Amino acid sequence: MKYIVNFVHFWYDFIVGDDWTIAAAVVVALIATNLLVQAQIAAWWLLPIAVLGFLGFSVWRVARKNS
Repeated sequence: MKYIVNFVHFWYDFIVGDDWTIAAAVVVALIATNLLVQAQIAAWWLLPIAVLGFLGFSVWRVARKNS
């Protein structure tokens, strides 16, 4: 049982890491991309914009907290 707990803990730390909001934002961006593709709209642009936006937001939030 310990091996299973360690395995799940590893994947949680690997995917979520230090900031769960970034992991949640990636999931939301993937869902939104999937919905756009199903509606036959070119969605190649959504993930890069989402990554840049949430990365900038995350850096801004940490910088504001440490000031």
